[in-house]
Amino acid sequence: MKINLSPINESHIDGILEISNLSFHMPWSRESIENEFRNRLAHYIIAEDEKGKVIGYGGVWIVVDEGDITNIAVHPDYRGQHIGSMILEEMIRVCSSHSVTAMTLEVRKSNMAAQNLYKKFGFIAEAVRPKYYEDNDEDAILMWKRDIGQKQ
Repeated sequence: MKINLSPINESHIDGILEISNLSFHMPWSRESIENEFRNRLAHYIIAEDEKGKVIGYGGVWIVVDEGDITNIAVHPDYRGQHIGSMILEEMIRVCSSHSVTAMTLEVRKSNMAAQNLYKKFGFIAEAVRPKYYEDNDEDAILMWKRDIGQKQ
């Protein structure tokens, strides 16, 4: 299957909303997604199949020299096909092109699949945010990648 990666546009919002609802305990509202679309700091990458269906997305806020990953999600029907890796790799490339030197994120302590993805790309768990997630008081693992733009 051919996967196309591109920056977000308004036509992607419904697909993002669907994936968010299928992927997260506390999915983003349409209003939140639309606000992100208009946010100058936010950079979103969309993964589409050959028919133009949104099958994954990822977002990062670029503030000065830091990239803060807001989320990465892949439609459940397309998981296990390295789409999350493709999105994260592109997000790192975008950050590097904007002179970002470090990226950070929070991930649920129970979300080992996401933690393993981030570790594969050189993110390191550096701290815990106790009871970070409001829906169940789950801890968040704070991860950093501090070598953006450097040759691996």
